[in-house]
Amino acid sequence: MSSRETTKKTLLVALCLCVACSIVVSGTAVILKPRQEANRVLDRNKNILSAAGLYDPATTSDAEVESLFAEFTPRIVNLQTGEFVTDDQLQELGINLATYDQRTVLNDPAFSEAVPADEDIADIKRRVIYPMVYTQQQDGAVSTIVLPINGYGLWGIMYGYLALEADGNTVKGISFYEISETPGLGAEVRNPRWQALWPGKQVYNESGDVALRVVKGLGSGQYQIDGLSGATLTTRGVDNTIQYWLGENGYRPVLENLQSLSGD
Repeated sequence: MSSRETTKKTLLVALCLCVACSIVVSGTAVILKPRQEANRVLDRNKNILSAAGLYDPATTSDAEVESLFAEFTPRIVNLQTGEFVTDDQLQELGINLATYDQRTVLNDPAFSEAVPADEDIADIKRRVIYPMVYTQQQDGAVSTIVLPINGYGLWGIMYGYLALEADGNTVKGISFYEISETPGLGAEVRNPRWQALWPGKQVYNESGDVALRVVKGLGSGQYQIDGLSGATLTTRGVDNTIQYWLGENGYRPVLENLQSLSGD
């Protein structure tokens, strides 16, 4: 080995390469961060519009997504009271609508709480106290409300949106944007053909109970959705998600409050 090929020089070259690569990777991450954030927001907006029946990936451009989403207003609700949070309350809570992400505060005791085991049919363990919902208005009245939902499937938590008509009872659509389900089986929750079964279904029966169910096999009538073939546990997970989030411990009080406001 020559004097030029010493261990010290080899380590020095390796260190220089590591530092140079770290600078390049860090710089690239910083440069791409705004674009990544913009893509994240765009994907969220597409899923909200998809749940509301306003987005078709084959025909809706990104520019049209921005225009359509502008019709929706983000609003924070308090699940403990069933009320919409006012601007003054948002300020007291330190919530900025433009930057608030309910997923990031899930473990913050000021913004989330444990779900009692006997109530946790969706197996989510914790829930945010102040979720963000999205309302669309026509002629000064709410015409659509889009609710974030989540629940455990086969392999993990499924995250999505459920859109309801102004009556808080008729489904406009559903979309899932993050899942861990098996491709070709449970992952069919993202199949447009299956999602097309939801619009027009009813959530509550005449007694006021959550009657909307995802059943094993073929569903029938105004309250049932076909189960996913070969994906019993995912089907059960979606069903439990609907039962929890549309029930008394979920958005039911919010929807009732919305109806009382609409009647004023």
